[in-house]
Amino acid sequence: MDVDAGHGAALGGALPTPGESPLTRRLRSLLTWPAADGDPVTTLVRAHRGIHPSADASVLRRAYTIAENMHRGQFRKSGEPYITHPFAVAQICADLGMDTTTLVAALLHDTVEDTRYTLQALQEDFGREVAHLVDGVTKFDKAFYGKAAEAETVRKMIVAAGKDVRVLIIKLADRLHNMRTLGVRSAASRERIARKTLEVLVPLCDRLGIQTLKRDLDDVVLLHLQPEEHARIARFVHDRPGWDAYLADVVSRTRVALRRNRVDAEVSPRPRHLYSIWKDTVAGDHATPYDLPRIAIVVDGPATDCYAALGAVHGLWRPVPGRFKDFIASPKNNLYRSLHTSVCGPQDRTVEVLIRTTEMHRSAEYGVAAHYRFPRAAGRAADRADELAWLRRVLDWEQDTVDPTQFMASLRCDLAEAQIQVVADGRQVVLPAGATPVDLAYELGTERGDHCLAARINGRLAPLSSELEEGDVVEIFTESDAESGFEAAAAPRGPRREWLGFVKSPHAQMQINRWFADHTEPGISIADKVRLGRASVGLALRTYNRGLASDLPLLRLSEELGYPDLETLLVAVFDRTVEPDAVVRQLIDLVDHRK
Repeated sequence: MDVDAGHGAALGGALPTPGESPLTRRLRSLLTWPAADGDPVTTLVRAHRGIHPSADASVLRRAYTIAENMHRGQFRKSGEPYITHPFAVAQICADLGMDTTTLVAALLHDTVEDTRYTLQALQEDFGREVAHLVDGVTKFDKAFYGKAAEAETVRKMIVAAGKDVRVLIIKLADRLHNMRTLGVRSAASRERIARKTLEVLVPLCDRLGIQTLKRDLDDVVLLHLQPEEHARIARFVHDRPGWDAYLADVVSRTRVALRRNRVDAEVSPRPRHLYSIWKDTVAGDHATPYDLPRIAIVVDGPATDCYAALGAVHGLWRPVPGRFKDFIASPKNNLYRSLHTSVCGPQDRTVEVLIRTTEMHRSAEYGVAAHYRFPRAAGRAADRADELAWLRRVLDWEQDTVDPTQFMASLRCDLAEAQIQVVADGRQVVLPAGATPVDLAYELGTERGDHCLAARINGRLAPLSSELEEGDVVEIFTESDAESGFEAAAAPRGPRREWLGFVKSPHAQMQINRWFADHTEPGISIADKVRLGRASVGLALRTYNRGLASDLPLLRLSEELGYPDLETLLVAVFDRTVEPDAVVRQLIDLVDHRK
C-alpha cells in the first residue's frame, strides 16, 4: 500500500488529488454530493440512532435543510460545497455519541457567521440552547477586532463553555475536520493552523478527556507539522513483521491468567497512534520508531478487581521496576483513571499493560462526552463538576486579563501538557511543571498567596522560588503561622514583585498583578524586612521543635557571624543572603553548646 495515499484517504481527503484544478474539484464535488442515496442526512441519522435509538430525526433533517439552503452557492477551498463541512462536523459529533441538540448546533454552527441567517432567527427556529452553542463557536470579525479577533474568539468560546461544555466539543470537531482538509492550503498556512491547534485545541481536548478525538487531532497535526516523520512512523506501523501474532499471544495468555484468578475481563491489543509513537521516539532519542507492544484489560466489576487483575499479570510475567503507575488512587488532572504497568512478556520483550473498569474505559475514551454517549443518573452530576474544575479556574483568571495577547499566553501556559501533582492540606493539587510554593499558595487561596512567607517541602524549609516536583508534600506558611514570639504587629504587606520572576501559573500571575494594581506599592522598609526575617527564623525553628524565649541567642549569633547587629542578620535572612534553616542550625549549635 502507498503510505501517503493511504493516510491521505484516512484523514478525510487531507491531501488533494495531484494536478487537479480547483474548478475540476468543484465540478466533481457537485456531481458526488449529496451522497449516492440522494439523502446524506440518512447516514447521520443512522449513526446517531445507533447510540441514541429514540433520537428525533426530524429536527436533524430540518437543521440540515436550513444549513444547506443558507450555504448554497458557497464553496470550500477544496472546491467542495460548503455544506460538506458542517455535515462532517455533525458526523464527528454523532460518532462521539453526542446528543441531538449538539448535532443540530454542529449543522448550523457556521450559518450565523457566514450567511444571512441571524442568531435571533436560529433561536426562534431551534431554541435558546442551540443558539447558545452556535454563538459560542461563532468567530469575531477581524475587520472590527483586528489582531485581537482570534484571542477574543477563544475567550468567548471559553466563557460560553463555562455554561455549556458542548461548545468546546463542537469546536474540536470543527477543527478536526478543518485539519483533515488542510491539504489544499499553502505549506505556511498548514503549519500555522497546525501549530495553533497543537498549542490550544489539542490540550483543550485532553482536558476534556476525549482521547478518541485527541488521537485523531494529534495525528493530523503531525501530518502537517512533520509530514516526513508522519510517513516514517506510518511505514513502521504498517510493515513490522509478527506484531499482530505477538500481541495475539500476549492477549491469549493474559486471558488464561485472569480466568485462573477469577477475574472477569476483556483483553485486547491497544495500539498507540502515530503522534504518540513519534513523541516517545524523539523524547528517547531513538534512531528507529519506538513503540512497545501494549494491551488493555477492561474488568467487568469494581475498581478492586483492577488490582486483582494486576496481581494476575504480575504473577504471569515479571514487572519492570519503576514502570507501575496507579492513576486509580491518584487520577490525572482530567480524571483519567487506570493502572499502568510494564512487564517482561514472551521472548523477554517489554509489554505495556493498561487495567481499568468499564466505566473508567468509557471515561478515558470519551471524557465529558461520555455523559452524553452513556447517559447516567443525575446523581453523578458532581463528577461533571470535578471534570471541569480546570475550566472554572480559567474563568476565574480570564476576568482579570484585559489584554488579549496576555490572555492567550496565559491560556497556553494553563493548558501546557507538562503538569505535576503535589500534596498540600491533605489533598492533591495540580500545577504547571516548574511551579513554585507561591503558585501552590495562590492555588490554595488568594489570602494564602498574598501573605505567603515560607514553605516546607517534604519536611524541609525551602526558598519560595524552589521548583516543585511530582509527589512533593508541601506546607505553606503565612505570617500568621509564625510562632507567637515572632508574630508581627503590623498587617502583612502582601506579595513581592520578584515573585513574578518565577511563578508559573496564570492564576498566581493574575493575583499578584491585581494586588499591585489595587495597592500603592510602598518600598519595603528595613523595619518590614526585620519583621519578616524574624518570622522566617521562627518558622524554621518550628521544624526542629524549638523556640526562643528572647532575642539574646540571636543577638549572640549575629555577633559570631560578624553582623554589626541583630537587625542586619534578620534583613539578610529576609533577602535570602543567608537561608533561615542555616541560621537556625547554627543557633541550635550555639545554644546547646553553651548549656
